[in-house]
Order: sequence, then C-alpha cells, then structure tokens
Amino acid sequence: MRRRTMFVFVAALVAFVGVHRDAQAGLLGMPLGLRGALEKIRFEEPAIAPMAFTMFCVRYSEECQPPRHRIIFRGGSTRITKERMLELIKVNAEVNRSIAPSPNQRGLAGEEWVISPTRGDCNDYAVTKRHELLARGWPMRNLLLSEVVTSWGEHHLVLVVRARGGDLVLDNLNAQIRPWSKPNYRWVRIQTPQNPSYWASVAQIGA
Repeated sequence: MRRRTMFVFVAALVAFVGVHRDAQAGLLGMPLGLRGALEKIRFEEPAIAPMAFTMFCVRYSEECQPPRHRIIFRGGSTRITKERMLELIKVNAEVNRSIAPSPNQRGLAGEEWVISPTRGDCNDYAVTKRHELLARGWPMRNLLLSEVVTSWGEHHLVLVVRARGGDLVLDNLNAQIRPWSKPNYRWVRIQTPQNPSYWASVAQIGA
C-alpha cells in the first residue's frame, strides 16, 4: 500500500514538473515584466470578501486571524522543495478523495464553507486544503483562497499557494497542481497576504 501511495505521489510530481516546464517554456522570449505577471498573481483594488467567507470566519475564527505575536506580511513566498511539493500533492489528493462532490443547489443564500465535510462543493475542498496546510506549518500569508469563473461560467473557489517560482493552484476540478496562469479561469478576487480577512481583485493576464 505504501509503495502504491508513493508511486501515485511520484507520478503526480512528474506530471507537475512537466506542466510547469511547459508553462515556463511558453514564457521564454516574453518581456521580463510580462513573464513576472504570468507567474505571479497581481493584486488590484480592494474587494468585498464573499459573504460565505464572512460567515466562515464567524464559525472558524482561528482560520481568519493572523497568528499572535507574528507580523503576517513579513517574509516572502514559500520555497517549494521536493518535500513541500510532495506535501502539496498529498494534501490535494487526500482532500479531493475524502469529500464526495455535492453541488450547492440553494444558491448564494444557502452557501456554506465547511472544513472536512463528508460531502461538499468547491468551497469546502478549498478551505479544507488550506486548513490542512496551516496545520502542517505552512505560512498563512502564502495560502490564499481565490474566487474564479470557469470557462462554462460557474463561480468556483480554489486555493492559491504563493511559491517563489510562481503561484500554484490546488483545485478539486483537477488532480494536478498547476501554475495559476495555466487553468482557463477568469480570476475575480483573492485573499491578501497582508491580512486573510481582506480581499482584492485580480489583474487579468494581458491586462
């Protein structure tokens, strides 16, 4: 069983490296400024946090408060070592497997963000992955919830990991961990590294 699990992790890591290499290759020849914009999300104007997030913070206050006696905006993006990459792959795979997909049929009024439910939608996957990585010591400033719109027009929540080589996306719609510019999403708003309770709009690629 352990050998099979390690095989899955290694296969996922190889897939990620391939995707990341393709993305990097696609950036060659571009001006450095544009390359940086594609690798890192650019924050624009302050944005109102989703109402469901506000309710989430009432229910899970410890998930929305910077750690005491620490200044959250100090320090940069996380350096992704092989061990950290395997940890991301493990958390992404385990959470995707542990929550049975159950779309919210009640609209915005019935939307809830719940950590580790047995059944849930994209919001539950994203907050659970963030919770699991926080428990493993990942910096809160580099684990940012983000609202996007899919190519078929559905609002969707993902977790963005701010890494030195470029921002990465953990997504329940894809088993792979991808650079943020790879998915065909329109980015709407994202938590800010300075304070998890504050959100900002996202500059679109090419804008």
